[in-house]
Amino acid sequence: MRTPSETDTTDGVLAEQLLRLTRRLHRIQKRHMEPLGITPAQGRLLRLVSHYEGAQPPRMADLAARLEVVPRAVTTLVDGLEAADCVRRAPDPANRRVIRIELTDTGRATLRRLRNARTDAAEEILAPLTADQREMLGGLLNALADVPPEGACP
Repeated sequence: MRTPSETDTTDGVLAEQLLRLTRRLHRIQKRHMEPLGITPAQGRLLRLVSHYEGAQPPRMADLAARLEVVPRAVTTLVDGLEAADCVRRAPDPANRRVIRIELTDTGRATLRRLRNARTDAAEEILAPLTADQREMLGGLLNALADVPPEGACP
């Protein structure tokens, strides 16, 4: 059985390894996304808007809440994606003061290329692992991702 100080040290090392891996994954994804002219943050927004396809398009406030950022940050992201013809602002038919964000055909095509770039980045980062190790890692990551935040009711 490990002592509390050994657990703290092990947990600290694991936390540092996860942070290093996260930074590495971000760098690799950014490199694969650069040719698309899309930043990782714009990619997240584009993917989020695509989840609303077939339903009522999201408002800027909806996007800010889901991305957990301030509304001004979403405005900047939408401005860049709109300039690239990936999204468009559309007035809500029920309330003309509300602006909704819709994907364009260019946005859908960019999203397909973005998915390919993310797959390429994942393949690069996971290359050292065997299929069994990848499956085990997936299970471990699911276990960590499915833990409710502290203080949250299950």
